[in-house]
Amino acid sequence: MELVYTGKTKNVFKLDNGNYLLKFKDDCTGTPDGKFDPGCNEVTLSVEGVGRINLQMTEYYFNKINAAGIRTHFVKANMDDVTMEVLPAKVFGKGLEVICRHRAVGSFFRRYGQYIEEGAELPGYVEMTFKNDALGDPLVTKDGLVVLGVMTEQQYDDIKEMTQKITQIVADDMKEKGLDLYDIKFEYGYDAEGKVMLIDEIASGNMRVYKDGVWIQPLDLNEMFFAK
Repeated sequence: MELVYTGKTKNVFKLDNGNYLLKFKDDCTGTPDGKFDPGCNEVTLSVEGVGRINLQMTEYYFNKINAAGIRTHFVKANMDDVTMEVLPAKVFGKGLEVICRHRAVGSFFRRYGQYIEEGAELPGYVEMTFKNDALGDPLVTKDGLVVLGVMTEQQYDDIKEMTQKITQIVADDMKEKGLDLYDIKFEYGYDAEGKVMLIDEIASGNMRVYKDGVWIQPLDLNEMFFAK
């Protein structure tokens, strides 16, 4: 295998069959004092087993999403090696994050608190940000993405529709577990024909989940999610 990318929480290898292999790590992003925080940009700690749990949740949800007929890059996972085989995909621009919000919390409320109460329900609100640590992951509109040549209008519309459908799949599943999904972050890519597909992972660090109105930290969510 050829190592093609070393990431903060995953390494990427190219396989002989043309697909790629994601190797999940136990490294986590966090604050300088060593506290886990998925919103931070630097790896500051390692939590034994967290890579395997992230892969386990990712496999679980990708199987559900694929079964719903929504395109993803997921092929198969290997829990023993903590790896996931995926289809090749190009990222949009230099990296784009797509957030779907069911509640007004976090950065959404900080921006728009003049107009809405904290925790108010939102109708699957979708927003996109460029992955750029130095610029604070700036928001970008549909028109901006098209003008900048990052994606076409059709690709934007496809991503928005897919995001709302996928978010509802996750939210409904969380509800069955007595949990409330407030928001979730995704990444997308596209194949050689320009068709959009969900990529990367779906893990506790990519979502904000509450129980009885109280936010559940990602590592605690892992334990609750997989509790027998």
